[in-house]
Amino acid sequence: MSQFGWASAASTGADAIRSSLAVLQGLGIPYTGAGLNAEETATVAAFIRQMRLAGKTMILVEHDMEMVMEISDHVVVLDGGSRIAQGTPDAVRHNPLVIEAYLGRMSATA
Repeated sequence: MSQFGWASAASTGADAIRSSLAVLQGLGIPYTGAGLNAEETATVAAFIRQMRLAGKTMILVEHDMEMVMEISDHVVVLDGGSRIAQGTPDAVRHNPLVIEAYLGRMSATA
């Protein structure tokens, strides 16, 4: 991981990041941003971008939608264990099923 500049993470106090990303050996990344502050999340996102530039394919399971939309080429959205949408981050962001599942149904008011 040092080839991706990971050694510098220790100086930021991001031990939580290092343990969260230990799974990267298999390139599956579950809940990478859980419990991280904004600076640590940015470090994780930068690391994932570096891995992508190195030609690595990853599966990211994450609830931090800002990070997901920023670093992903393709997004799959689940609701209750069922896939409700997939596509580019922009397409998923505007999908009515995703909006309803995560923001609730909008009702008209007079």
